[in-house]
Order: sequence, then structure tokens, then C-alpha cells
Amino acid sequence: MRDVVAIYLRLPPREIAYVKFVFESYEGVGLVRTLDRRAATLVVLAAPDFEADARTVVRSLVDEGVCEETDPPAGWDGDWLGPDAGD
Repeated sequence: MRDVVAIYLRLPPREIAYVKFVFESYEGVGLVRTLDRRAATLVVLAAPDFEADARTVVRSLVDEGVCEETDPPAGWDGDWLGPDAGD
């Protein structure tokens, strides 16, 4: 079983705050991390038990024209938290 489900999104930079706000309003469904603010690439991290709910929110945002679901960025190492101190 996977510990976290990652859903990658691409969107206009002006929509980053909106997407984060939407997920924050669904407390506990998913955590949003900005992977690249210039390229406006985000990842939604959801617990497996909340994957269906997270995907429903993503589908709604896609239908609204806010974002699109995408694959992980090329060369992405999967480190959502960034380098450790001293790295």
C-alpha cells in the first residue's frame, strides 16, 4: 500500500493561491505543494483513503478551466519537501 498519492497539476501562476485555498477548504483531503512557481507546477498529496475525494476536487478544478492534471515534471526526484539542511 502506498502512503501518499501524488496528483500533479499544471496551471497559470495566478491560479496557484486559488488551488491551494480550495484544497485548504476541504480540510484533510490533500496537501498542496508548489514544485515550481514559475512553471506553476503543483502536487496534491493525499492519503490513499482520501484519493477519491482529492480526485473529485481536481476534476472540478479541471472542469472549471483552472488547471490540468499532468505527469510528474521531467527529472523530478519525488522530494516534495525539498533538500534537508546541509544538502
